[in-house]
Amino acid sequence: MASAPSTSSQSAEDAKASTSQFLLDIDQVDLSQTIATREQMFKMIPHRHEMALLDRVVWKSDNGLAGVGALKVRGDEFWVRGHFPGTPMFPGVLMVEAGAQLSCYLYNCLQETPKLCAFLRIDKAVFRQSVTVGQEIFLLCDVIKASDRRFVAEIQGVADGQVCFEAKISGMRIADFDQDS
Repeated sequence: MASAPSTSSQSAEDAKASTSQFLLDIDQVDLSQTIATREQMFKMIPHRHEMALLDRVVWKSDNGLAGVGALKVRGDEFWVRGHFPGTPMFPGVLMVEAGAQLSCYLYNCLQETPKLCAFLRIDKAVFRQSVTVGQEIFLLCDVIKASDRRFVAEIQGVADGQVCFEAKISGMRIADFDQDS
C-alpha cells in the first residue's frame, strides 16, 4: 500500500472510511486539493471531449507512482439518459476508464514527453457499489510496474467512503500525442 503525505486539512471526510480497504492511505490526503485541473491534465493525457472523464488530480506521490484523481457526476454526461432511464448509474466500464486515465497521467508524468497509451488488459475487475448523479468518485491509482513502454497499475474508485470498483490494468505506449490538440 502506497503511503500519502500527511496534511493538516482533512476535507471530504465523507469520502473516507477505514483505510484498510483502500488501495492508498487517503486519510492522509486532502481530497479538496487540486494539483492538476482538466486543462493541465490535457498536457499529459490525450483524452478529450466526452471521453475526458477526470475533473482533477488531487494528489501524486513524490515518486510519481501513486495518485488520486476526482470525478464529479454532474448529470449532463452522455450516458445519463440511457443508463438507466430514471435511475442513472455511472457505467462500470467508464469507472475503469477514469482510473485508466489517472494511470496514464501518472505514467506520462514519468516520461520525457507524453505518450498515447492504450489498454492491454483489465484484470480482477470487481464492481462493489453504484455511483450516480451528484456523487464524487475518487480514483486511486498505484503503478506497480513501469517501463519506458508499458505499465501495470492497480486502480480503485471510492465514493461516500465505499469502494465502488477495483481492477488491475495494463497499458502500453503506442505513439506520441500532440499536447495542443
